[in-house]
Amino acid sequence: MNAQQAPKVTKETKNKIRVDFERTPLLQRIKAKYLSLNFLTNVVWAVFRFVLLIGIAYVILYPFFSKISGSFMSMDDFVDVTVKLIPKYPTLDTYAQIITKNGYFSALFNTLILSVLCGLVQTFICCIIGYGLAKFKFKGSKLIFALVILTMVVPHKTLQLSMFMHFKYFDILGIFNFLGGGVFEGFKILNFSSINLLNSYWPLALLSLGGLAFKNGLYIFMMRQFFRGVPDELEESAYIDGSGVFRTFIQIILPLSIPMMITIFLFSFSWQWTDNFYSTVFFTGTGIKLLPSIVKIPKGLDTVYAGQQLYESAIRNTCGLLIIAPLVVVYLFCQRYLIQGIERSGIVG
Repeated sequence: MNAQQAPKVTKETKNKIRVDFERTPLLQRIKAKYLSLNFLTNVVWAVFRFVLLIGIAYVILYPFFSKISGSFMSMDDFVDVTVKLIPKYPTLDTYAQIITKNGYFSALFNTLILSVLCGLVQTFICCIIGYGLAKFKFKGSKLIFALVILTMVVPHKTLQLSMFMHFKYFDILGIFNFLGGGVFEGFKILNFSSINLLNSYWPLALLSLGGLAFKNGLYIFMMRQFFRGVPDELEESAYIDGSGVFRTFIQIILPLSIPMMITIFLFSFSWQWTDNFYSTVFFTGTGIKLLPSIVKIPKGLDTVYAGQQLYESAIRNTCGLLIIAPLVVVYLFCQRYLIQGIERSGIVG
C-alpha cells in the first residue's frame, strides 16, 4: 500500500494564505513574524556570520592598512607612542625619495618589458604544449607529462648554480667551443668559445621558449586540463573540411581558449613582476635594474635616530607597495578573465 501523499500546495493556496495573513491585526502579524524561534535563529546566525566576516577581514586587511599608513608617516610619528594607524604629521617624503633616489621608473620600465615578454612567450608555448599533451596520443606522452609535474616539485634553489653557470658560459651543444675554441690548430672561425648571457633578457626569454621558466609546469597543466574539456568533434569537423592540425589550432582552438590564455598571461606577468629569484641569478650587474632592486633605504632619508628600525621597516614596506601597485591596477581590469580561466581550468578548491 502506498504511503499517503502530502497535499500539494498550489499557487492559489499560497495566495489565500497571504491574503488571510494580511487581514489579521498588525500586532498579531508582528508577533507571528518577529517573535518566533525561526526568526530568532536567523538573527543569531546572521549576527554570527557578520562578526566572523569582520574578524577575518580585520586579520587579512590590517597588515595592508598598517603598511599603507606607515608609508605616510614622518620620523616623528615613529617615536610618538600615541600614533597607531593615523599619522600626526603625514608626508610624501618616503615616496619621493624612493622614486628619485632608487630609480623607480627605470626599474618599472625594465620590469614591464621583461614581464610582458615572458608572459606572451610563456602563454603561447604552454598553450602549444598543453594542447599536444591533451589531444595527441603518442609514446612517452605520460612520461613527458610526469616530467612537467616534476618541474613543479623540484625546488628552484637546487638549479640555481647550474642555471647561472649555463647562461654565464652559454654554448649550444658545444658549437661555439668547436668553432672558436681552437679545435683545428691555427684556424678559428669565431674568437670566443661561449657567450655570457647574464645581465640581459636572454636567459628568461630562452627559458620561456623552452617551457622551463618559473611556474611553467603549472601553466602547462592548466592548459592541458582546459583542452581536455574541449569536444573532439570540433577538431574532427575541421579535419573533414580539409583543415590541418596547425590551422585548426590557430583558427578554432585558440579563439576558444582566450579567457584561459589571459589567465595564464596574468599569472606569468604577476609572478615575473615580483620575482626575486631569477632577477638575482641572471641580473648580477648594474646594467638592467628591476623592481626588486629598489627595496633599499634611499640615501636621502636620515634613519639614524631613536625609531630607526621601525622607520627602515616602513621604508621597505613602501617599496613593496610601489612594486605591487601596478599589479592591483591590472587585477581591477582583468579580474573577470582571471576568474573565468581558473574555473575552466578545473583547478578549484
